[in-house]
Amino acid sequence: MSEPADTGEAVEVAPHRWRAVVAALANETARRVHAELTLGVHSATLQTLSPSRRRQITRVLTQSGLVREQNGRLAADNAVFADLLAAAPAPPKPTGLARFFDAGGRIAVYPSNPQVRAELLSWVAPSVLDPGEVLSEQQFNARLSGHAHDVAILRRHLVDHGLIERTPSGTEYALPAPGER
Repeated sequence: MSEPADTGEAVEVAPHRWRAVVAALANETARRVHAELTLGVHSATLQTLSPSRRRQITRVLTQSGLVREQNGRLAADNAVFADLLAAAPAPPKPTGLARFFDAGGRIAVYPSNPQVRAELLSWVAPSVLDPGEVLSEQQFNARLSGHAHDVAILRRHLVDHGLIERTPSGTEYALPAPGER
């Protein structure tokens, strides 16, 4: 099997090439042969296989790009991993308040910067309560559960920042009246 000429240009990676790599590595025999070749040792596993099975494993590994034939011998070609990663770059990191939410839209981590934390909480408060609305703790917790996994911490932050008022008994919650904050 001949290698493509190195033109200095990036080699285009087929969009589903990763499937061939995963399929090859999912096969225990192919994975063992690849490991031996990656370690730079002669593949004892390959030698124990029947000729047809040896051809099949060699074909799977070479077609996936994990192995290349070089001077009549097989050698691991780990460049396939870099090629696959380059073909599917990581998604951009979220910015702004979005960086504090998990994939489900709940707060995953609270900002350490007090101003940013206040901004995040200022976004949450009006999304869980309407002006003049009063909720029991159970109702309030149910609404907060859509915004955070730990509703007690979120509730405490909202109250401590003056974005939500709690009755002295701690049983009801409401937005502060305009001008009271």
